[in-house]
Amino acid sequence: MKKAQLFNKIDFQLIRTLHTLLIERSVSKTALRLCQQQPAVSVALKRLRELTGDPILVRSGTGMVPTDVGLQMLGPVTQILQSAESLFSPERPFDPAHACETFRVAASDTLDPLFLPSVMTRIKSLAPGCRVEVHALSAQAQYAVDLGHGLIDLVIGNWTLPSEDLHCTQLFEDDVMCLVSSKHTAVRRGWAQADWLACEHIAPTPAYPGWRGVIDEHLDQLGLVRNISARCAHFGLMPRMVSSSLLVLTTGRQYCQRFLQGPEALDGLVLLPCPVPFPKMVYYQLWHDRSHGSSAARWLREQVKTSASLLPKPQASYLYQQGQQ
Repeated sequence: MKKAQLFNKIDFQLIRTLHTLLIERSVSKTALRLCQQQPAVSVALKRLRELTGDPILVRSGTGMVPTDVGLQMLGPVTQILQSAESLFSPERPFDPAHACETFRVAASDTLDPLFLPSVMTRIKSLAPGCRVEVHALSAQAQYAVDLGHGLIDLVIGNWTLPSEDLHCTQLFEDDVMCLVSSKHTAVRRGWAQADWLACEHIAPTPAYPGWRGVIDEHLDQLGLVRNISARCAHFGLMPRMVSSSLLVLTTGRQYCQRFLQGPEALDGLVLLPCPVPFPKMVYYQLWHDRSHGSSAARWLREQVKTSASLLPKPQASYLYQQGQQ
């Protein structure tokens, strides 16, 4: 008999009957345990013997004992029943200390440079057996698909309006500021809206055709266009490019401040207010309905949210220069 034909003759109740027969070693006791009539169990045993080509149970003295083939079947049939029970049972609570999941997070590189290291440290300290993969944030059409297919578990970034097709939690807000070289004329003279628009700006390389970042999306709504004379796919390199040129980088205050103070600080950078009014940049974490009920995925989202809440708060002053406030 071909495997496909054999499989079609097997149902879950037959597997359950086989397991009970091997445990009870009695047709009558099996019938009682399964709340069935004895003739029904006898018919099931006959089917099992036909399928396996083995008697499975044979008489020995006053009772019945499994054959060698029957004994060999006990382990696999027990595993099948346990797997089925697990499949349809409520998910067990996530135990980070003993877990071995792999968490896949796609994140924007415009985040505060301290944020993702904080997330990584937190996960690895609480769940040392888990693996963490941080992926670059791809185009919107792609990351939504990747979330749906389970290729990534979570997306972190900033959007004017996050996708309504995904679950969403706000992580933090940030003011829009301008990072410039200390040699930039705006540091000495200040700037009006027209001056800022005419400056040479640096912006991220479009992630896909037609992509517009939150800065240019807002300018479009105001009917304004800035002079983007440089683009770079690596956001982390832009502050260094600004420090040695007259380029203007417009982005979140928290991101810029890390390059003015602390171990990432660069010489000759100044943070200025933008003469064009911008709403706050809002960073979110997004996930798919596929992982919404997973205890492991919920735990991951909690760690990301906690890390966001522990970020150092930005300074209140609008003008910064390395070594002074």
